[in-house]
Amino acid sequence: MNTNINFIKLVLINLIMLFSFQSVANTEDKGDGILWAGCGITKKAFMTELAKAYTAKTGIEVTLTGGGATKGIRNAAKGNIDIGGACRATLPGHKDERAAHQIPVAWDALVVVVNKDNPVNSVTFKELQKIYLGQITNWKQLGGDNAPIELYVRKGKHSGVGRTLRELVFANYEQNFKAKFAVKSSGPLEKGILKNLYGIGTTGISSAKRRALKILKLEDKEPTYENIKKGEYLLYRPLYLVTKGPKSEEKVKKFISFALSREGKAIIRKAGTVPYADAMSLVMKQLQQYKRARDSGIFSE
Repeated sequence: MNTNINFIKLVLINLIMLFSFQSVANTEDKGDGILWAGCGITKKAFMTELAKAYTAKTGIEVTLTGGGATKGIRNAAKGNIDIGGACRATLPGHKDERAAHQIPVAWDALVVVVNKDNPVNSVTFKELQKIYLGQITNWKQLGGDNAPIELYVRKGKHSGVGRTLRELVFANYEQNFKAKFAVKSSGPLEKGILKNLYGIGTTGISSAKRRALKILKLEDKEPTYENIKKGEYLLYRPLYLVTKGPKSEEKVKKFISFALSREGKAIIRKAGTVPYADAMSLVMKQLQQYKRARDSGIFSE
């Protein structure tokens, strides 16, 4: 996988889309409503608040549904929905995602979560790798109880969290994980760990912080707003809105323009999420994330 070339191409496309949508006039439109579908983390990070504010401002109803990043990308590309939400980049060359145009709107962090009564408070980058590879299997290896680690992962390899985790932690989109539980979305993963003292998994900070979960420090850094914005927390990723690009209806372009506007960014900040344009330095810092994963040297099939 030539990560550097793919990354540079993605950055250029993202910036073109970002600036092109910012140029759209944000005028009122009393036309049909807007249907959004996609990953729950993107919905919780900013879409719920943006949708309410946009409806209050324009009178246009924005309907939000779920379904995950893949559904958001592919249904937006096909025109089955107006806008998709995604916490991963499109799959290069995939026939169902080629027509999707992604606009980066905010930054999210991947966080490691455990039950609130678990005594472990932190994990290192290499420990995280070894947990997913089945090389660390007991909590006492992390300073916790003498009990088996019960790892929760997402089914398949194309989910927003699953694909980004493989990219940022293993530099391998096809990396296999050794887990006890495989679930269909981040919601069941988080709910399972809520009830399981010895469960552990990775999810998005925008979702995790809304549940009574313990978020572990990673390399002694917490995923705070400022740490994410400065790139001091290791695992961060863009959150996207997805459209058909130039073929999108005017109502879609106007909503995207609103999301990228000064008003939209203020709403995103108030929701506790970092707007994409507020932390452009993270774009190039992502190359350091990939290098860290590649240089770790503990991969397995």
